[in-house]
Amino acid sequence: MIIDCHGHYTTAPAELESWRDRQLAGIADGNRTLPSPAPKITDDQLRETIEKGQLRMQQERGSDLTIFSPRAAGMAHHVGNAKTSEDWSRVCNDLIYRVSELFPKNFIGVAQLPQSPGVDPRNCIPELERCVNELGFVGVNLNPDPSGGYWKEPPLTNKWWYPLYEKLVELNVPAMVHVSNSCNPCFHATGAHYINGDTTAFMQFIQGDLFKDFPTLKFIIPHGGGAAPYHWGRYRGLAQMLKKPLLQEHLLNNVYFDTCVYHMPGMELLAKVVPVDNILFASEMIGAVQGIDPETGHQYDDTKRYVDQLPLSDADKAKIYEGNARKVYGPLDAQLKKRGLI
Repeated sequence: MIIDCHGHYTTAPAELESWRDRQLAGIADGNRTLPSPAPKITDDQLRETIEKGQLRMQQERGSDLTIFSPRAAGMAHHVGNAKTSEDWSRVCNDLIYRVSELFPKNFIGVAQLPQSPGVDPRNCIPELERCVNELGFVGVNLNPDPSGGYWKEPPLTNKWWYPLYEKLVELNVPAMVHVSNSCNPCFHATGAHYINGDTTAFMQFIQGDLFKDFPTLKFIIPHGGGAAPYHWGRYRGLAQMLKKPLLQEHLLNNVYFDTCVYHMPGMELLAKVVPVDNILFASEMIGAVQGIDPETGHQYDDTKRYVDQLPLSDADKAKIYEGNARKVYGPLDAQLKKRGLI
């Protein structure tokens, strides 16, 4: 089985964005009357968007199952207040659940958390519990910067986050560290802010001692880990200067990287630098980079092509494609059995 650990519902029906527009318009003009409890979207609309989009690409590219979450840029935690984010997260997560019910052998949910700048992470716990316990989701996306490019929250190693981590450990679900859209004009969302977020999270983990307090807590750093693999020697050296253990001991029992790297040299570097036990297959399709690479004639985000070409054993590729995801996403095996996939 080939499990893609990083997919977003970027093709959701237009009614979802219309609902969001009405919600935000109500905030802007001071009218607190919210739109209807949920956008009116039929199962047929969901089927059409998925069958013509993510499912078609799954089948064309040879993957089997996508760990699926709401559109990352759409989370926009910096907009409105905690109630705004709660309502929006619930609507988005419910759509992911409906997709996973319509296509149970192809999609499993990951939750958007109702984060809001300066709001205690405990506020996210009810939606986290609902998504895992009631909807069968297997993880969450955690935004280390709900302010949208201005980095106003404490580092991820700060005890401010600990109540949320305690719940993640209790539920045995990992968090993918994933920023949302950037409202800071200095940082292009997908070209700068996403990679900044990945790299910043990795450095925060080096500086702290989070995993002494949470030895079973697991994070996935997407987009190949940002700059981390390219500057692995820098980070090994910084850890040494900070009197931290070697990275293998300090972080790599808890921190994992995906394969959303969109050219072969980058994938080769990732697989050469990062231990194979810490790499999870992912494509982020349909996502940040869409189009044909003129050097290869293939879509940039067809990452399976790159992994297939890596000089790794079949056993190591099996870890990347399936084994590591089943290790990191605690509830995943139960969901796979429920869906008849194992």
